[in-house]
Amino acid sequence: MASTVTPSNPDPLLNVAITPELVEKHGLTQDEYKLILDILGREPNLTELGIFSVMWSEHCSYKNSRPLLKTFPTQKADPNAPGQVLVKAGEENAGVIDIGDGWAICFKIESHNHPSAVEPFEGAATGVGGIIRDIFTMGARPVLLTNSLRFGDLSSAQSQRIFRGVVHGISHYGNCIGIPNVGGDVYFDECYEGNPLVNALCLGILRHDQIKRGAATGIGNPVYYVGPPTGRDGLGGASFASRELSEESAADRPAVQKGDPFMEKLLIEACLEMMAQEGLVVGIQDMGAAGLTCSTCETAARGGSGIEIELDEVPQRETGMNSYEIMLSESQERMLVIAQKGREKELEAIFEKWDLHAVQVGEVKPGEDMVVTQHGSPVVHLPAAKLADDAPVYLRESKEPEHFAKCRAWSPDSLPAADAGTLQAALVKLLGHPTIASKRWITQQYDHMVMTGTVIEPGSDAAVVRLRLEGAEKLIAIANDCNNRYCWLDPYAGGKIAIAECLRNLACSGARPLGMTNNLNFGNPNKPESYYMLKEAIRGLAEACQFFDIPVVGGNVSLYNENVDKKIDPTPVVSIAGIIDDPAHVTTQYAKTAGNTLVLLGGAPDELGGSYYLKVMHDLKTGAAPEIDLEKEKALADFLRAQIAAGTVKAAHDLSEGGLLCAVAEMCFTPGKTFGAKLNLAGLGEGATLVAALYGESTARALIEVPATEAESVLAAAKAAGVPAQDIGEITAASELAVALGGETLSWSTTELRSTWETSIEKVMAR
Repeated sequence: MASTVTPSNPDPLLNVAITPELVEKHGLTQDEYKLILDILGREPNLTELGIFSVMWSEHCSYKNSRPLLKTFPTQKADPNAPGQVLVKAGEENAGVIDIGDGWAICFKIESHNHPSAVEPFEGAATGVGGIIRDIFTMGARPVLLTNSLRFGDLSSAQSQRIFRGVVHGISHYGNCIGIPNVGGDVYFDECYEGNPLVNALCLGILRHDQIKRGAATGIGNPVYYVGPPTGRDGLGGASFASRELSEESAADRPAVQKGDPFMEKLLIEACLEMMAQEGLVVGIQDMGAAGLTCSTCETAARGGSGIEIELDEVPQRETGMNSYEIMLSESQERMLVIAQKGREKELEAIFEKWDLHAVQVGEVKPGEDMVVTQHGSPVVHLPAAKLADDAPVYLRESKEPEHFAKCRAWSPDSLPAADAGTLQAALVKLLGHPTIASKRWITQQYDHMVMTGTVIEPGSDAAVVRLRLEGAEKLIAIANDCNNRYCWLDPYAGGKIAIAECLRNLACSGARPLGMTNNLNFGNPNKPESYYMLKEAIRGLAEACQFFDIPVVGGNVSLYNENVDKKIDPTPVVSIAGIIDDPAHVTTQYAKTAGNTLVLLGGAPDELGGSYYLKVMHDLKTGAAPEIDLEKEKALADFLRAQIAAGTVKAAHDLSEGGLLCAVAEMCFTPGKTFGAKLNLAGLGEGATLVAALYGESTARALIEVPATEAESVLAAAKAAGVPAQDIGEITAASELAVALGGETLSWSTTELRSTWETSIEKVMAR
């Protein structure tokens, strides 16, 4: 409903003339401004323009991606299958999935890319803080963190600076707040130079009856501001995140928030205690992107009600703040709470106990408008639903990038012949590449053992956390994946591969999948080639989710990840949570016993496109992305879980970056002990075919370690399941990886390989 009330303007700032230049500076087009005029029936004042700017930014409204996101399945196809979605994507701050016995998990991933490019430490730290708030806002206690990170080439001084700051920021916030960071994925590529990706995930646990909603309902119910005071930090952060980085935007340090993890720890405990009081909380919303603006209008829109707040009641840590600054500030660790009328003292006492502000700033009103007053006079009067739900939606022009045809035409036959020396050197270089190398330099800065529930530490295919609940114990697995090189070559295939690899990682840990959250990191959607990449990647993700019946419970879209020099490769990060039904089924990638047999599942297809072998040996990013067959992926995952449940699998590791030999080497790097392996790979071909067999990254493949006495039965079971399988050798006690290729044998010291793998990043960062 259009507002017919023109706010009076006690603040001189509100009398500023709204010019086309000012509209453009706020990231709005002239057509969007005309739509605002139609909605209001008048000109907005500056504060209202700022509110429309942040609420209609891509970061908040998804105006360039919303139609595409509707293709994702948001619930299980079978309504009787385990793992039903209790809160769907888009309904609230995060999705919720049933895990049995009256318990559920709540999880989500979000980006803080632009802030981390400008202020790596604060950008990453507040990204962690923000995603944690999204989880406990739902009534869940946060129990784990992961992150998905992308940086430029590590030889670059700029990339090293950003990398160091981001890791420090993540570890600082997570460690101080006391939530285990159990891993994630990290890639290094020139395309991220100056455009780092910092995607943070949090997962929480709650009972079904603890789920909270972010709706303002109940006319007359008080609206509370809880948490620390508002400052000018983070001003316009949502708009800042919805435009390309430039010298001007990179200097926009006020757009980067400042975080206080100790304050957030108090906020978690106060909010969970408050929500535990039956009927006290009517609605609750995090003040994240767009701060007080977003939380106010979104709760009103969800509740189908009006809401009125008085800015003089908002705690402020800086003097002279005007309405524009208060409404658009993104100061951290703040929440908006709609309480049950008559129980104000009860709420206030809880926050006083935790030494936090709990101030009534307004109340739920009849109608559908958001009204903001200052000094008793209205400064904002806007229709809440129009702000929250009715941003313009765009279907952009799309065009296939020119490099596709050239890459598809490339053939591995064009490579120089790979002799034994080349094959020997490749494994060392691959294991030393920071994308493949150990992430120990990162993970040793994270406290992954706090809460004492971590079962599989960072480094294996998936992280696993044990949740000791009232009357139940649950084992939750989590994995993140996305290979940008595949998505650059073919975003449709790359999207499907990201889902498939994530599912393989879970299967190798013994887990069955529950649901997916994603972070879609792309360039400027106004450019046809970038929009094509976005559209095709989502198409691939959606098809894979539908095929595997994986509901999407939420996520984040981060566009405009580019600057004047370059744009990122399409990077649709996928995070899938799973559950392990029996503690005996928890499986890691690490070799267990000398003499056990190594079985290759999935065969050795002849593919090299997009591989890290091409990167490290020939500095190429070309070819066709690996072929992806979802039927084969399903057969493999089902077989892995069945054999793990049967007790025959002692270790399992999926094949991805670096291919077969990298996977074998990584299995040998068991914590506390270095194994070797003796392989017989004769008959795998020669020339480019042999290179592909050793270092190609074909999909639907995994390695398993099984007792020698069980090898024959495992091979027979694989044949019955339609999964190609072959005995390729054995784990050995000697620290040597020996590979017989028929006419010759390649060999490496696994002790030396491990040293290269473990110290590659550390050596660079110690300089």
